[in-house]
Amino acid sequence: MIGETLSDVRSIMVEGISGLLAVHADHERPKFEPSKRQITWESGAIAQVFSADDPESLRGPQFSHAWCDELAKWRYAQECWDMLQFGLRLGERPRQVVTTTPRPTRLIKQLMDDPSSTVTRAATHRNAANLAPAFLETIVSRYRGTRLGRQELDAEILEDRPDALWPRALLEKCRVSTPPPLERIVVAVDPPVTSGKRSDACGIIVAGLGADERAYVLRDASLEQAAPLAWARAVVDAYHKVAADRVVAEVNQGGEMVAAMIAQVDGGVPVRMVRATRGKWLRAEPVAALYEQGRVSHVGAFPALEDQMADFGRDGLSGGVSPDRADALVWALSELMLRNNMNPRVRKL
Repeated sequence: MIGETLSDVRSIMVEGISGLLAVHADHERPKFEPSKRQITWESGAIAQVFSADDPESLRGPQFSHAWCDELAKWRYAQECWDMLQFGLRLGERPRQVVTTTPRPTRLIKQLMDDPSSTVTRAATHRNAANLAPAFLETIVSRYRGTRLGRQELDAEILEDRPDALWPRALLEKCRVSTPPPLERIVVAVDPPVTSGKRSDACGIIVAGLGADERAYVLRDASLEQAAPLAWARAVVDAYHKVAADRVVAEVNQGGEMVAAMIAQVDGGVPVRMVRATRGKWLRAEPVAALYEQGRVSHVGAFPALEDQMADFGRDGLSGGVSPDRADALVWALSELMLRNNMNPRVRKL
């Protein structure tokens, strides 16, 4: 059993409302031992749990069956999938099942095109009997007819929008496993205006400038519906984890409150405030050009961020909402690659 993280495996796949334990009657329910990452049935059958964040943990063990949940969200999806295939070597006919939101990643497309794959789709309305009426009313009314709604509610795999700044193929092409030595690292934050249930997420993106003069996106630490103190702590935590050089924060959203909140958590964190003088699309175009020039790489996959990038429109929205993660990415890469691009430089030949 493999999920995006070990926490996801436990809370969703094992102990969730529709998890492995819940679907068994009391008298036949298997024993879950979190410390061993193992589930055992009275028959002697054993299931092991793994995190997609650690592809190497799949090297060595062998299995007869596998369940992969939210494959399209895995940061190291291809690496984990490859290791799993080498381990599926027990029994007469090893099998694997994938349950996932249908993001148009390279791996998902390959699996759907594989003649040995059986594909089923389940739209949200087919599960209406098990969902809260208020959820259905709110979510369906808000996202029906949007690209995000077609993906999340109707289980469609969406191709690139015609005006996409970041086509999916471009994002797949820029993926690497590890960065080179980094000369500079920044944490960019696009703070939400409010912290209510309908508020935007707080975009928090970590990126670095390599010794090869290329930019590397290292981490998406964005938070959903976070109070100011919560996202300020997340920013400071990201800053210290990667030993960043500074935090870059948009002043238009929250004004001086952003710097004040970060200082409240850690007054030693340097913050550079940036002000948006152009629309989101115009700010993003020079950054998209860096991708086209092959000057930006993503260290692993960032599904939520890349979804926003691929669906970023001229109206400055992605999926009908503010592209908080993409905004933070633009600020991070602008700081690393574009801020001083007008200054003369001398390079040795």
